[in-house]
Amino acid sequence: MDTIDRLIDLALDEDIGPGDITTQALIDNQALGQGLLVAKQEMVLAGLDVALRVFKRLDRHTTLVAHYHDGQLVAKNQALATVSGRLQALLQAERSALNFLQRLSGIATLTRQYVKVLQANGCQGTKLVDTRKTTPGWRVLEKYAVKMGGAGNHRLGLFDGILVKDNHIAACGGIAEAVKRLRQSASHLVKIEVETENLKQVRQALEAKVDVIMLDNMDLAQIREAVEMIAGQALVEVSGGVTLDRIVELAKTGVDLISCGALTHSATAVDISMQIKAT
Repeated sequence: MDTIDRLIDLALDEDIGPGDITTQALIDNQALGQGLLVAKQEMVLAGLDVALRVFKRLDRHTTLVAHYHDGQLVAKNQALATVSGRLQALLQAERSALNFLQRLSGIATLTRQYVKVLQANGCQGTKLVDTRKTTPGWRVLEKYAVKMGGAGNHRLGLFDGILVKDNHIAACGGIAEAVKRLRQSASHLVKIEVETENLKQVRQALEAKVDVIMLDNMDLAQIREAVEMIAGQALVEVSGGVTLDRIVELAKTGVDLISCGALTHSATAVDISMQIKAT
């Protein structure tokens, strides 16, 4: 939570700076109020607790009554939650709180669209996961939003999973050498995944007995052949060019995992407003 609090502090400092000259001139410091958070479009909610933390950074006595919870589908014009506290704090934190809530709910909403397409086409056996293509500093939050949308997380960072990518292979002189070095240093409890760009590399990864083989930017014919070649000897992940239009045909090749950077790097923030009233 320290990471999230640092992000919140940066956001508030960026917005308020040395002081909110409008609110401080108009609103008494002791005045109380309420803010109704309203969905202006259909969405999957994510980030309500983060929004509350934003308000609490300015008024620790702020309370929130949730009308929906993270992961739930919310219809247009529905009230998400009611926040209550010092009116100055509500007004000063409004934009930053909404920025977090809109961004995270946008990711959850887009992710749910992908998941629904897979489910509607009988592809429940293929797991959709995210990537490390996240907003700097926001990774924990954005990966949380992906989970609220119904998909899974790939590794959080370079520290919690082995993935041998093209540049690692080039630097080591090949897949076999890279995997050999890893087995000499890495824990036996950590799985080894290798990114491959062609069928020759797929064969090399199989010979190295890796745990997961990623098929990167291969066409459908290559993916099908690779899946047949691997034949259950390793988990198969497909990556690159994953869109809503292509996700079903990719899943139907028989891969185990589809990793999609668009879930985080291309999600559009949803529209949420806050309606204030004094009490």
